[in-house]
Amino acid sequence: MNLNPSLVPVSDHLRSKVAPIRAILSDVDGVMTDGRITYDSAGIETKQFHARDGLAIKLWMKTGFQFGILTARNSPIVQRRADELGIETVMQGFEQKWSAASNAIADWNLTPDQVCYIGDDLPDLAVMKHVGLSVAPADAASDVMAAADWVLKRDGGTGVIRELVESILRESGRWQEHLDAL
Repeated sequence: MNLNPSLVPVSDHLRSKVAPIRAILSDVDGVMTDGRITYDSAGIETKQFHARDGLAIKLWMKTGFQFGILTARNSPIVQRRADELGIETVMQGFEQKWSAASNAIADWNLTPDQVCYIGDDLPDLAVMKHVGLSVAPADAASDVMAAADWVLKRDGGTGVIRELVESILRESGRWQEHLDAL
């Protein structure tokens, strides 16, 4: 298998955490976006999402795995992006994230050790300590990076979901099937 060493987890311990993953739950601001919240002169919120993250999410779900969004804020833009990508599990307005995450995990008929959570700030810590694989972008808050099993190379909003999905699929030997289907 020709694995890209800049993407694939290197330690055996991390590989053992990646192997059972069947679902990814992701925060939005600071992960799927760069964390900035912008309002135009009419008070309309805007966000920028990375196209490569979108493709990665679609590939992840095409593989048969679950992907969900879990955010403390409420934003119609998040729902629109989720709809574009076919993400069915969208949980907004949950400052206490673990209860929402545990409900999603149960709905998916999975156990916490089969779930990866990626977050960047303090409200994400509760979920990170309960799931099988906790991940942070390179620019996450220091407490989050310290708690994460894996700190990725990319910052939030710059393709960090792509880095995560591609690494997991490469590690499991399933990345090539997506390349072959192109």
